[in-house]
Amino acid sequence: MKAAIIEEHGELDVLAVKDVPEPQPGPDEVVLKALCAGLNHLDIWVRKGRPGASLEMPHVLGSDAVGVVEAIGRHVEGVTVGDEVVVYPGLGCGRCEFCIRGRQNLCTSFGILGLNRPGTFAEKVVVPAVNVYPKPAHMSREEAGGFALAYLTAWHMLVGRARIRAGDSILIHGIGGGVALCALQLARLLGADVIVTSSADDKLKRARDFGARHTINYREEDVAACVRDITADRGVDVAFDTVGAATWPLDFACVRRGGTIVICGITTGPVAETNLQALYWNQLTVLGSTLGSHAELGQMIRAVSVSKLKPIVDEVFPLEQARDAMGKMEAGRQFGKLVLRVAN
Repeated sequence: MKAAIIEEHGELDVLAVKDVPEPQPGPDEVVLKALCAGLNHLDIWVRKGRPGASLEMPHVLGSDAVGVVEAIGRHVEGVTVGDEVVVYPGLGCGRCEFCIRGRQNLCTSFGILGLNRPGTFAEKVVVPAVNVYPKPAHMSREEAGGFALAYLTAWHMLVGRARIRAGDSILIHGIGGGVALCALQLARLLGADVIVTSSADDKLKRARDFGARHTINYREEDVAACVRDITADRGVDVAFDTVGAATWPLDFACVRRGGTIVICGITTGPVAETNLQALYWNQLTVLGSTLGSHAELGQMIRAVSVSKLKPIVDEVFPLEQARDAMGKMEAGRQFGKLVLRVAN
């Protein structure tokens, strides 16, 4: 079967589409015929390699997918050959106190498809049977293929961690791709008032089309001053950060007293100075966040199905052009999800 793989860590040229052996399901697993698979920034980090992490090569990239169940393990119940499903990307042990409590994302051995085991950029994919959910009926295959990881990360940040409520104000840095754009859609669904930033005016215009009430070009304007002006010197209830070091000081400058900063990404670096006086004097809450749990995915699927919310897809590439798709994401040229069409 064809798969987008790496055989060593490095730049874009290490990514190639090659033939690899077809996977076989274990007793609690299912085999999917992958239809579409969304790209995430995680794929870039896995390709480049992370200190202390080791992969068995060749390694199949990819964490998101929509597919059709082709085979099931002998212990699998509740899943039928022919089901069209989306994949929950998280991997828990299923036995620890956190997994038993439904908090798989706190499991001591928590992992993610495409990072801790072969991923979804392949014609056939093996995943634990508990990781498949019926595809939302209102979504196309392309939309569903790029749905789970980014949207569930944003949902966990907004609902599970920051606990936003209708009417809350939220600042989202770097609108256009990945989790930030998912957060805009979900925050509006939940009734929040959203401010977004970008260095591209065309992205800011499109963000307004998707519900952002206020937009700031951070290359041309003082973000903190704009936020204070928009909120009448109050500050936002929540600063939503997927950027890291570059925006960390802005979070403290923009959030109100008693407000919340929630962060899940470090695309501009993992190390930043923290103003401890601002932290304690303004009684701020700082929250780290990752992927949501199984229960949160089910909750989010119900919410988007009722509201008919659809993921924003920027472009769909055939599997053979996986390198082009990743290059576009790495350059930040997208507005929405980039998706690989694996099979017709």
